[in-house]
Amino acid sequence: MSPGISDLTALLRTMEPELHDGAYAYCVVPPGTDLSALSPVATVAEAEGLTVILPEAQAIAAGFSVLFRAAWITLTVHSDLQAVGLTAAFATALGQAGISCNVIAGAFHDHIFVPVDQGPAALVALKALQQGAR
Repeated sequence: MSPGISDLTALLRTMEPELHDGAYAYCVVPPGTDLSALSPVATVAEAEGLTVILPEAQAIAAGFSVLFRAAWITLTVHSDLQAVGLTAAFATALGQAGISCNVIAGAFHDHIFVPVDQGPAALVALKALQQGAR
């Protein structure tokens, strides 16, 4: 496995944001809930319960309460988990556009969840950030 990019300028130039189709739901379920029939994007274990992010249709079919409807954007650049400044840069760009974001870092990519109706505007803001770094 090749190391990820850690240089902030290089990360911004090559981040290539990708907006996934559909709506995604943030839900909280009790620990131990069987998720085997579902396709969660991510789970986060917290003292209050298990946060699950999954396609909205699956959440509704499972009877989960939806806390937040989100659009999902992946930065397709392979970012180093120890890179400094990338999250701050894109969060600032989105904040300046009036768009809230929730971020999850995978081993290879950063995943950004924004209000579902602001997905296209968030993509525009992220692409502008990328263009500004070139």
